[in-house]
Amino acid sequence: MSIAAVISRGHVLLEGVPGTAKTTLCRNLAAVLDLDYHRIQFTPDLLPTDVTGTKIFDQKSGDFSLQKGPVFCQFLLADELNRAPARTQSALLEAMQECQVTIEGETLDLPQPFVVMATQNPVEQEGVYRLPEAQLDRFLFRLTVGYPDRVGEIDLLELQEAPADTLRAVWNTEMIIRLQQAVDRVYGSRELKEYVVDLARASREHPDILLGASPRAAIFLQKASRARALLRGDSYFTHEDVQAVMRPVLAHRLIIRPESELSGRLMDDVISEIIAAVPVRSE
Repeated sequence: MSIAAVISRGHVLLEGVPGTAKTTLCRNLAAVLDLDYHRIQFTPDLLPTDVTGTKIFDQKSGDFSLQKGPVFCQFLLADELNRAPARTQSALLEAMQECQVTIEGETLDLPQPFVVMATQNPVEQEGVYRLPEAQLDRFLFRLTVGYPDRVGEIDLLELQEAPADTLRAVWNTEMIIRLQQAVDRVYGSRELKEYVVDLARASREHPDILLGASPRAAIFLQKASRARALLRGDSYFTHEDVQAVMRPVLAHRLIIRPESELSGRLMDDVISEIIAAVPVRSE
């Protein structure tokens, strides 16, 4: 899913308890993709200018010089994003949506490709700020990073005794940009576009949903479906692709009604009901 996000110009939110290698995943992925990698540790005292940069007065020249922030990279890890206040979180909105940053009235383009992978811990509550809906809506996927199975955990212990060799890049910037362009060319029939829209509209009408999928969510659902089809080796996407990416694309965008949540309703069950309720038309 992370690779699908990169080639569809999307961003990823990783959720998981501490110690599940979220940061390691991001660092290694950036190395394999050969992308310029920066990491920001989000804290309650982090300022928006610590993310985007600022202009500093140069006494020698008598003018202001631009000091770019860590957002100016190709692969940004926003570590523990929900530990920063909303004002600082919002510093990423323009970058994630427009691939540009405005610093004191000057708009600057970010390097391409540009991807943000953010982490957050759903368990720890102290010192945590809730991500606003506008911020969540910028992420193509929300992926849950859980504990490995027993065999996988044993393999981790053995890996500590014999560390793997340094990762080598297998992709590069030019290859990623070509794949992004290829994703845009993946074909989808009119019936499939109608299917995507019907799924989004069904989420807004579901009795257990307070806030349904936005039009942006429908666009992201189609983009993710195209990326999955391309990675599978096809030049067209199908309803199976749409259904396969439904949960990571929509789960963080939908809001369950409080009374439904209290009664034990789960988002995964609601999305399953939405998929079952929307008929698949012939492609």
